[in-house]
Amino acid sequence: MAEGRSLAETPTWSVATVTTAMVFVCLLVERCIHRLGKWLKKTKRKAMLASLEKIREELMLLGLISLMLSQTARWISEFCVPSSLFSRRFFACSDREIDCEENWAGRMELGRTELTSEELKRFTGNCPEHHEPFVSFEGLEQLHQFLFILGITHVLYSFATVALSMAKIYSWRKWEDQSHTLSTDDLQARRSRMLKRQSTFVFHHASHPWSKHKILIWMLCFIQQFRGSIAKSDYLALRLGFIANHKLPPNYNFHKYMVRSMEDEFHGSVGISWSLWIYVIVCIFVNIHGLNIYFYLSFVPAILVMLVGTKLHHVVALLALGVVEATGPFVGTQLKPRDDLFWFGNPEFLVWLVQFISFQNAFEMATFIWSLWQVEACSCLIKGRLMIVIRLLSGLLVQFWCSYSTLPLNVIITQMGSKFKKSLIAESIRSRFTVGAGE
Repeated sequence: MAEGRSLAETPTWSVATVTTAMVFVCLLVERCIHRLGKWLKKTKRKAMLASLEKIREELMLLGLISLMLSQTARWISEFCVPSSLFSRRFFACSDREIDCEENWAGRMELGRTELTSEELKRFTGNCPEHHEPFVSFEGLEQLHQFLFILGITHVLYSFATVALSMAKIYSWRKWEDQSHTLSTDDLQARRSRMLKRQSTFVFHHASHPWSKHKILIWMLCFIQQFRGSIAKSDYLALRLGFIANHKLPPNYNFHKYMVRSMEDEFHGSVGISWSLWIYVIVCIFVNIHGLNIYFYLSFVPAILVMLVGTKLHHVVALLALGVVEATGPFVGTQLKPRDDLFWFGNPEFLVWLVQFISFQNAFEMATFIWSLWQVEACSCLIKGRLMIVIRLLSGLLVQFWCSYSTLPLNVIITQMGSKFKKSLIAESIRSRFTVGAGE
């Protein structure tokens, strides 16, 4: 097999054409990111602008990984180790599946039974007898493409997640506008409306017999998550509880606060953190000898979404039960947000779970795209096409449900902790405080 023409033997027009195409695409992406950053800066969306910077950092990291793999691939493939270290126990496919791949490759070679010297060198490199490359050049190329696909897929999933979540949160703005009409009423009328809305909230979440039982209430909350994200009475009651707990004015714009909180959470979820990179490496390592770990991991997002949704509705139910059990002069102050409603007393733990769900879905999609691109038709990585289609459709459905229902609900429910976030104060006011402190 010929090595191909060198650059000196290649026509200049073909080299210039390839260079032009690559530079054009890169500049187009860079200009789009630059214009988006200018718009975010103009609209004073500091958290989203910081998220865009993290996306730039992730693209830079992917570029660095790509450069390192492309420049060191030949050196790594020439690093030889004894063949005895390559036990089939650590192969991703079982013995039967490997034999299937070998037979399929043999048929594609039109009955050839021996490898040419060039093909043998491509598989074994320059290693002596009974030695093999630590990682073959072909394997490094496939790893290079998989990591690149994973990074791009995660960025696209992050954008889709925040777009769907923002669409859902902005649909609640009309309820915020209606709540502001209460501030113009007299005190007696305002208390009467608050009492009515609080009673509706309590009736929806504390009237069922199961809500009084410590175990059955979880089953009730599991069912309720499929009925919708949040109702108007829930939004108004949670808004009132937040305002009363932190002693804010009645006309405080709770909706804008949630939007700022969502932007801050998106800033924290963009990019592949070191812990997620460790997770990817562990998944690659433990997927040995036909265990098909990726198949079982594909069910993790669906389980986590239902678990998080159940917990969020459980927090709402406990808040409603707290109103029923409370005895106070004014029902509007009886909704008691607190950290012990959440797992480990930490509302941010649910935020981390939602971020992991999005990454796992991106990891599943990246694995599938890479398998179609690089792996042969008989490979164990893409066997069972019907199951692959089911897994992908399930992953897309879970991602949509998580983005449009679970994540917006998580944004408002996690405000029911004991502490408020820095987004309680608008960015413009925070900037004034910073400037004043600096002076």
